[in-house]
Amino acid sequence: MTRISPDRLFEETAFIAYHFNWDHDTVMSLPHRERERWCAEISRINERMNEGGER
Repeated sequence: MTRISPDRLFEETAFIAYHFNWDHDTVMSLPHRERERWCAEISRINERMNEGGER
């Protein structure tokens, strides 16, 4: 098992909390892979919105 760096953990937590307005405890209770997945999905949503192609 690989440990996530503290900087990466803060980045993921801030990104998800900012976009979904989730509290710290909720975000921190997610497994790392799930936080990564949420970050990827949020990024895809942002890209689509910036391109004007909302779904």
